[in-house]
Amino acid sequence: MLLAAACVSAPTPPTGETNTPIPSEVVSTSTPAPTPTLVPQPANAPAVSFARADLSRGSSSGVTGTGPLGLGSRGLTEGTYDDPYGARGIDFRSGSWTSDWVPVAFPFDELVASWNAETPLSTWIRLEMQARGTGRETKFYTMMTWASGDTDIHRTSTSGQKDADGDVNIDTFKRAAAAPPLDAYRLRVTLYQRPSSMASPYVRMLGAMVSAPFKYEMPSAFDGNAIDLQVPALSQEEHKGEFPEYDGGGEAWCSPTSTAMVLGALGGGPSDDDLQAFPGPDYDDAQVDYAARYSYDWNYKGAGNWPANVAYATRFGFEGFVTRLRSLSEAQRFISASIPLVASINGDLPGFLFGKTNGHLLVIRGFDTNGDVITNDPAAKTNPEARKVYGRADFERVWLGGSGGIVYVIYPKGKALPPNAPGLPPNW
Repeated sequence: MLLAAACVSAPTPPTGETNTPIPSEVVSTSTPAPTPTLVPQPANAPAVSFARADLSRGSSSGVTGTGPLGLGSRGLTEGTYDDPYGARGIDFRSGSWTSDWVPVAFPFDELVASWNAETPLSTWIRLEMQARGTGRETKFYTMMTWASGDTDIHRTSTSGQKDADGDVNIDTFKRAAAAPPLDAYRLRVTLYQRPSSMASPYVRMLGAMVSAPFKYEMPSAFDGNAIDLQVPALSQEEHKGEFPEYDGGGEAWCSPTSTAMVLGALGGGPSDDDLQAFPGPDYDDAQVDYAARYSYDWNYKGAGNWPANVAYATRFGFEGFVTRLRSLSEAQRFISASIPLVASINGDLPGFLFGKTNGHLLVIRGFDTNGDVITNDPAAKTNPEARKVYGRADFERVWLGGSGGIVYVIYPKGKALPPNAPGLPPNW
């Protein structure tokens, strides 16, 4: 601004949630997977890795399938949920799935989870993570309570989880400075439906990026070819004052504006009927308003939650995740594969509309012949002005030095991603 035991008990309800197991609960447990051979982490490279949970393994109660995961007819739990931003005592049935433990090649300090899911009306999901290392396991931390819509529950991150092991800062688990090292994690997802509904949420992908601090040497060398992807240019400033209930209005919508631009480049997004329902016919570039509403995190009070933006994008049939890249050379691998990236920056940037930012999102769409970065920056007065070129060293300073190279990777379902950098733990 996020993993697998041999047997799992029913999840402990978070604050505001009470559960009652339905009789004859069935818990399924798979054979633990062999420990994978990890790619060693070189000391002279940024410590980052990304892994997708194997949905065909793990332990579950009331959940069926090997990908996507959905609610079954047995082993469900009944309970009520108190929406901190809405109704109290919302009746539900739920099931949960917990991944195998995912080992990490280095001691990690941060974790950001990603998920691709469908949550039809009257359903929602909750994602948690647990870490282990130095002979102990942490508690499960809630990363997000998620629904594509906002009529059943309000999607929200969860504050107040801090303990001796760490805390969750909106979308990022951070190990406490005094806590012992961590070297593995697992993910748990709980699927909910209202008792009157036959609909089920479905989870297509769960994954997590883990990382540790690194001092980057900048600028990096440019050894690629000039390339400029066609990405529609959109300005957040053109939405100033619209729907202030979502983070004060459009002037703060750098993240959903960037997400909307990438969806436009990929040929997807809300339908005309969606946009007629919200925001209505009287708005230009209504896909930006729509993205702001349906990625909005009510605890964060903003539309800039990283994985929430990716989860929003994947409801339109795409795949996606949040990770950290180690360099602009890695970013170029995606651009060369026709996958624009949403990047998080922080700091002073020559040519930036406001000169300096303490947190901003924009789209990397290409590189010029000098290796400078061609962007669609939503911090622009008008749409045509959103296309901006930033110096390579300047951009790396606010991207690698500012967010540790955070990007949203959103791409067509089934599209092959570029090869990972050889000799390094995979980070996509």
